[in-house]
Amino acid sequence: MSAKREIDEVEDAVESASAPKALKSESNGGKKKKAKDSDDENGVASDAEAEDEEDKSDTEKEDELPSVPVEIPEKEKGKVLTSEGTGVVLICGGTNWDAAGRKTAPKGGKNSGPNLWSPHRFLPFANIRVRLVASGPTAAHSIVITEEGKAYSFGRNEKGQLGHGDEVRRDIPLIIDAVKDEVIVGAACGRNHTLLVSVRGEVFSMGDNKNGQCGVKNSSQATVPTATPINYKGAPIVKVGCGAEFSIILDCKGAMHSFGLPEYGQLGHNTDGKYFVTSTKMGFHCEMAPKRIVFFIERTKDGKIKPVDVDEIRDFSCGTNHTCAIDSRKRLFSWGFGGLGRLGHAEQRDEMVPRLIKFFDSQNRGVRNVWCGSSYSLAVNDFGVMYMFGQNKRTGEANMYPKPIQDLTGWNVRCVGVANTSIVCAADDSVIAWGSSPTSGELGLGEMRKSSTTPLEVKALDGVYVEQISCGMTHTLFIARDKTDEEKQKIESLEGYMPA
Repeated sequence: MSAKREIDEVEDAVESASAPKALKSESNGGKKKKAKDSDDENGVASDAEAEDEEDKSDTEKEDELPSVPVEIPEKEKGKVLTSEGTGVVLICGGTNWDAAGRKTAPKGGKNSGPNLWSPHRFLPFANIRVRLVASGPTAAHSIVITEEGKAYSFGRNEKGQLGHGDEVRRDIPLIIDAVKDEVIVGAACGRNHTLLVSVRGEVFSMGDNKNGQCGVKNSSQATVPTATPINYKGAPIVKVGCGAEFSIILDCKGAMHSFGLPEYGQLGHNTDGKYFVTSTKMGFHCEMAPKRIVFFIERTKDGKIKPVDVDEIRDFSCGTNHTCAIDSRKRLFSWGFGGLGRLGHAEQRDEMVPRLIKFFDSQNRGVRNVWCGSSYSLAVNDFGVMYMFGQNKRTGEANMYPKPIQDLTGWNVRCVGVANTSIVCAADDSVIAWGSSPTSGELGLGEMRKSSTTPLEVKALDGVYVEQISCGMTHTLFIARDKTDEEKQKIESLEGYMPA
């Protein structure tokens, strides 16, 4: 079935059936709100649309929140401002940021940095308590957020993704000056861009903007060298996510908005954005500003498409070119690039809009957490069973639909870091890792056992309670709890790493 025919089927189904329920809006009493369509190539509203916007009813105008600082709800604020979950930063894996994911470092690069085969104390943060670490499966840079909400960045910086106003690699983390007066509570890293979210629900972006993945007002800006507010006016944002060249944000009312490259349908707007620039060259209509994802579907066994009512999205995760999201009824949706079964639909079809994963749409199979890697996805259900779909090995068969990871049966998985092909998770009081060769030490298993295709406990972290894990392309960051003297002593016994 062609992509055009699939798109037509979705549109016909949405028009013929009752439209999916609009996501909750507290300020307009739950009334449905139309998504803003865009007709021009960059996904920015035309002049005619701008005039139509001025004619909106008073109710709709009241629903748009002003751009002045807005506090997020108390229930969300509590998640990010308590002292719980803070600790000491540990690092392992490759630290030659210029060479990460490449055969050789580019000419003129620094091309230095050791592979840390076991977890080390990250000495630049030796006396600083940290709340959050963030990287991504396609990222060779990282963000570290302190207990006070100050954001630091380090790693590769070829497109200004570190937000320091230049393109100079940083081995030692440096505070991001543009947001030093903000309380930053969330971050996400794409291949060459970064998103930050403040406690007020405001989003800042920096780095590569060739495909609009930074979502700033000046859409013609190819790179954004410093942290800049995105072109968004609406409910406060509570979570941000980055794929390789696209971004998704989630507001406090449960609505998702996406922007950037739509190549495989990963934006969820019912299009891959393709058009012919010339007879032999393909281009893409990129979304240069956040656009709301407005409908969700399911496919029946006979191939028919039905719209699905979704009240609120609770959580989501972005892979390289795909996304998974959990709604308030604990159903799991996926869309974007379908290769190797990473969408969990038992087929390799690309999905242009969020599609319900039927495997989890039954009693006692609700999903509580989801993580997306480069070519695979992980989900944990209400009973703590972890499922994988897609492929995290370079060879062999892929999981075309969700299958439980038998080696983790009985473990309570608390948090997961997903790299290119490696997976590191905190389960109960242990850290478990696995990934196929070659690796750069991101598994933390030690120099004698650099890779493993089956889950193994990271012995170096025995006795260390890990609060959070985030993996980059070839490195892993941990936040280790240090509340007791015993925990502090165990952390101090680890080797320290100070970048040159």
